[in-house]
Amino acid sequence: MGAWLPAEQWYASLPTVYVSAGALMTDAAGRVLLVKPNYRAHWSFPGGVLEHAEAPHDGCAREVYEEVGLKRDMGPLLVTSWLPPAGERPRSAMYLLFDGGVLADDVRIVLQEDELDDYAFCPPDDAARRLDPSTADRLPAALRARATGAAVYLASNP
Repeated sequence: MGAWLPAEQWYASLPTVYVSAGALMTDAAGRVLLVKPNYRAHWSFPGGVLEHAEAPHDGCAREVYEEVGLKRDMGPLLVTSWLPPAGERPRSAMYLLFDGGVLADDVRIVLQEDELDDYAFCPPDDAARRLDPSTADRLPAALRARATGAAVYLASNP
């Protein structure tokens, strides 16, 4: 039987993950809002990496405001996605996709110009083609979760 560790040592011994959150936002026609980061080849949902001790729904709302200028309360969690360490990322990553709601037709998008080059409202099929192939499965899962009220868990195999 192992020796008990003080809480500080025990917590320090636990594995850690990177956590980011995004928002599924659509217009009345069902087109999906995507943003084009200037630091990667593919488009993404508005959102980003959480700050230390930040609640995921709050971090998502903060990132949405920073990236596209929309103050929104995040709705239900639609998708949880896990990715193993890969390439330059030494730890696993968790991605949480929240329901950001349906946007009015006259919504004003203000891009965070130092990180984003563009935004677009895309039909779901087009939106899925614009997303990174390793994360494109989040979109149909999120649309299904929004329609059914049942969140989806997606896991990438290492």
